[in-house]
Amino acid sequence: GEAGGRHFECELRAPGSRVGGAAALRSLRLKMPAPIRLRELIRTIRTARTQAEEREMIQKECASIRSSFREEDNTYRCRNVAKLLYMHMLGYPAHFGQLECLKLIASQKFTDKRIGYLGAMLLLDERQDVHLLMTNCIKNDLNHSTQYVQGLALCTLGCMGSSEMCRDLAGEVEKLLKTSNSYLRKKAALCAVHVIRKVPELMEMFLPATKNLLNEKNHGVLHTSVVLLTEMCERSPDMLAHFRKLVPQLVRILKNLIMSGYSPEHDVSGISDPFLQVRILRLLRMLGRNDDDSSEAMNDILAQVATNTETSKNVGNAILYETVLTIMDIKSESGLRVLAINILGRFLLNNDKNIRYVALTSLLKTVQTDHNAVQRHRSTIVDCLKDLDVSIKRRAMELSFALVNGNNIRGMMKELLYFLDLCDPDFKADCASSIFLAGEKFAPSKRWHIDTIMKVLTTAGSYVRDDAVPNLIQLITNGVEMHAYTVQKLYKAVWEDISQQPLVQVGAWCMGEYGDLLVSGQCEEEEPIQVTEDEVMDVLENVLQSSMSSSVTRGYSLTAIMKLSTRFTVNVNRIRKIISIYGSSIDVELQQRAVEYNALFKKFDHMRSALLERMPIMEKITTNGLTEIAQTNGEAEPIIVDAKLASITIQPSNQANDLLDLLGGSDVTPVIQTLPPSKPNSVGGELLDLLGGLDLSGGTLPLGVQAPQFSQTPFLLDSLASQPVFNDLSSGIPPVTAYSKGGLNIDFNFERSNTNPNVTVVTINATNSTEEDMMDFVFQAAVPKTFQLQLLSPSNNVIPARGAGAVTQVIKVLNPQKQQLRMRIKVTYNLNGSPVQDLAEVNNFPPQSWQ
Repeated sequence: GEAGGRHFECELRAPGSRVGGAAALRSLRLKMPAPIRLRELIRTIRTARTQAEEREMIQKECASIRSSFREEDNTYRCRNVAKLLYMHMLGYPAHFGQLECLKLIASQKFTDKRIGYLGAMLLLDERQDVHLLMTNCIKNDLNHSTQYVQGLALCTLGCMGSSEMCRDLAGEVEKLLKTSNSYLRKKAALCAVHVIRKVPELMEMFLPATKNLLNEKNHGVLHTSVVLLTEMCERSPDMLAHFRKLVPQLVRILKNLIMSGYSPEHDVSGISDPFLQVRILRLLRMLGRNDDDSSEAMNDILAQVATNTETSKNVGNAILYETVLTIMDIKSESGLRVLAINILGRFLLNNDKNIRYVALTSLLKTVQTDHNAVQRHRSTIVDCLKDLDVSIKRRAMELSFALVNGNNIRGMMKELLYFLDLCDPDFKADCASSIFLAGEKFAPSKRWHIDTIMKVLTTAGSYVRDDAVPNLIQLITNGVEMHAYTVQKLYKAVWEDISQQPLVQVGAWCMGEYGDLLVSGQCEEEEPIQVTEDEVMDVLENVLQSSMSSSVTRGYSLTAIMKLSTRFTVNVNRIRKIISIYGSSIDVELQQRAVEYNALFKKFDHMRSALLERMPIMEKITTNGLTEIAQTNGEAEPIIVDAKLASITIQPSNQANDLLDLLGGSDVTPVIQTLPPSKPNSVGGELLDLLGGLDLSGGTLPLGVQAPQFSQTPFLLDSLASQPVFNDLSSGIPPVTAYSKGGLNIDFNFERSNTNPNVTVVTINATNSTEEDMMDFVFQAAVPKTFQLQLLSPSNNVIPARGAGAVTQVIKVLNPQKQQLRMRIKVTYNLNGSPVQDLAEVNNFPPQSWQ
């Protein structure tokens, strides 16, 4: 043995003996220990007791695999790559095995190809250029004589093929899609789906091959064919219209599946191939949507599926759910829709939480279109409010509120108030807001409405949202006959518990407004309680001093105390004292209120009664116009906005001549600007300060002030009802670009009025070339006093990114003296969360627009 070893060593060292040296290297390699098998590696790794021990084993094995790769060991390459894939599945890096996968794919042995293709699917993707090296190997294997090798190539291309590979190999896939071999056809169909997703323009290449796919008896081919047809229909309306002629064939396949007897090859829990049934139902849903003929052709089979499917197993429930979705999405018959909703009602009784959740979600989508059918399952839906699962509870709550109407509101509110009392804190805010909205819509009486609100305020506590307080105050104000009853109930509630902030805020406001009714004992709805002025003052003062009261709540209480100075007769001096104490409060808001109220007492006492008189009835504003409840300094006050405000031009007052000098002189006309669609009104009137900091106290109409009427007809309303305000045809006035900066471009287009030749109608067109939407866009303008100008409402307050849309707004300018038009504009918007504001002057109006 020693002699042999020395001989081997000498042979390696002998100079000029290259052939002998190579042979010796091969001999040495053969004598190296073989790498462990995959099973042994798995067994070894599982014996690791700690993560560190496992990492050590993996690193040692990776080092061994790297050495083997460097030595170009073809014998054990397949085994090493298999182990590497296992380590990749455990989350360890395995990228150094990518090229070895390509070498295995190029091998002629099926076992090597199998591991190579599996490694390519796991370790490669289209972001790495290495994957392009395997394109030629895949093309060769797609034309291989062995179907299993072809199948490996199809699977790999369908899993990680890039758009370049798909373009190069689509023709090969299309050939295999037409072959008679079922094994290859089903794989080719799935590969075609991937090709279409990557390169949609290749879709038409596969259209001829789809003609005979549905005639196949093999369920695997049928399944993948339906997947391919669905993908094509989703991506192309033309394909969707083309494949509608296949509806009868799909109906026939589905009918055969339902009516066929037991087939062990396809049976799942007693149902024949539920996977294929689900896929066909989804495709039918797409084909029947918005198409009367297709919907009519599938009505009968959907009814058969809905009535014949076994519901004892989850497999049947899956098919029924898809059937319900299809019925609801197509133009189905009313009886069929009722059947679908009854199926969902049965789902609500299922023990499986997922099925109950799916049923509630589906019913929530259909409640608007099939309200009466869903109402039949109201009791079951209400029972779901008691479910332990929070997701089911939330869906049941949303659906319960969707079912509330004038007929069932008393019963439903009883259940929902009980739910509000017991539910988790996460639900209370949404539930309380929804109860308020439902009561506002369907309240059977004022007293019932007030009682419900009181119950919510005392139950939900501080979970009630901030916007609920002004809305409730508006509601209470409008119920004139219930003022005494309401203030009495609120007084009792606040006296018992001052920790619930929304309750205390509403209560304090009502005690300030209707304190005289509270102490007079005029309540007719129930037995009045005897309350003295001192007791009311004690409650409000307790709110002021309580550590549980927020700054806003203290503001309500201080204002209520001030109001009581005109409603109470005995406690005025006590009120003065309380107000003066808070004049030095560290809370700036309270301090400002107290200082102003002190000034009322000392300097303007003769005006105090008029200023603190009872609030008028408020109306709630809607987005298109009438009224709104605004909240200022923690207190709800009404904003009255005339519905015709957008059509009225305000005559400037005598004090306005020195205001809004935007163009170098004092002759500037005010501008009426209608509000952007989603911008709330603000009290106090921010008056189009285009220069930021000018005193504009009389230059425009403050938002929230009733517009004064003209003694003469405004120019903008001339014959408005009888004929168009401006020419339908373009008057040939060239457009101008008024502003172009920071991606915002504003163009002016011009037309002349039919009714008044002195009126020019300017339509602004604002576009956005940046990558992000411009939010809260506001356009403002001012002109010299010799003109009159009006801004109408914009089409939107969001300008879509990348020029995907535009915001338009109409400006009407009266120019009776035919002077050259000049305009100062101001634009404000938010971009990426940052406010942007800019001024510009427009002097390049074409002569045709003003001559």
